[in-house]
Amino acid sequence: MRLATTEDLKTVLRYFEALGFDSLPIEVPDLSALGREEKAKALAALRQEMGDCQRCKLGKERSNLVFGEGNPDAQLMFIGEAPGREEDKQGRPFVGEAGKLLTSLINKMGFKREEVYIANIIKSRPPGNRDPEADEINACMPFLKRQIEIIAPEVIMSLGRISAHTLTGLNVPISRLRGTFKEFEGTPLMPTFHPAYLLRNPGDKKLVWSDAMQVLGLLGRKPPQ
Repeated sequence: MRLATTEDLKTVLRYFEALGFDSLPIEVPDLSALGREEKAKALAALRQEMGDCQRCKLGKERSNLVFGEGNPDAQLMFIGEAPGREEDKQGRPFVGEAGKLLTSLINKMGFKREEVYIANIIKSRPPGNRDPEADEINACMPFLKRQIEIIAPEVIMSLGRISAHTLTGLNVPISRLRGTFKEFEGTPLMPTFHPAYLLRNPGDKKLVWSDAMQVLGLLGRKPPQ
């Protein structure tokens, strides 16, 4: 079992407090080994810790923080770039036109949207949907890492250039990164195009489906006929 970080300890403390414990067990559990209900409570504690986050300048600009949603015990996690206009309004990830396309992909893969987990690199909308800046990414990444640790997905699909570059550390065009498994802290990661890109370039949907088929193969699943 890996060594617990300070952030792990904070999350576990909040989790046991929610369960009614007034002291922490001597052994700190591996968060990935928690059951679905326990993972949901750990995610809720993490969201509570973020509060009305003002850790970067985007806190003053946004309407709603977009934490992420889905199955806390998901096999598959999708990680995009940042909330857009509709996401900022609703406080939910991928609910605009690009979100409809992502939901279609999820369904084509044989999942329901509520069976996977969907998040973004940053949790507040940048003005005008500009690219997230380094300080904004750095402020959000500790929370995203802890989401991944709690959910412990078997595979991550990163959506778009910003997500792929952030999670892989490789400053390579997404057209060259996609299609080959990388990893994020031990979890297999498949970079692919962002759904917003596919709205402008529908001919590349076949490439995203090729990436998705590799993910399904790693999960030991076949797409529905």
